[in-house]
Amino acid sequence: QVQLVESGGGLVQAGDSVRLSCAASGPPIGNYGAGWFRQAPGKEREFVGSINWSGRSSVYADSVKGRSTISRDNAKNTVYLQMNDLKPEDTAVYYCALRGNSGTAISAGEYQRWGQGTQVTVSS
Repeated sequence: QVQLVESGGGLVQAGDSVRLSCAASGPPIGNYGAGWFRQAPGKEREFVGSINWSGRSSVYADSVKGRSTISRDNAKNTVYLQMNDLKPEDTAVYYCALRGNSGTAISAGEYQRWGQGTQVTVSS
């Protein structure tokens, strides 16, 4: 059974960048789509971005498009989220998730495995 562990969060200033990692243990994840979601205090979990099995296709939420990049290294069983020009409204717990098939998806219900999350706090 795949377990996902996020890392790379922390306290940063507005305008900074952060690179989150999602390391998978257990079976290889190279055949599966992956995604990032986030949840701010008092808000519902929202989609950030998704990447297909090969890394050649990705989709992003409008709120992060143009300043975020999802990538993956299947040899390392790891998915990444690079976010630049961070804003206070990016403050949230960030979760990575894994699908049961190879494509991208924007709905949380399309993902079968979830990590525990990593906190990103952006100060103004």
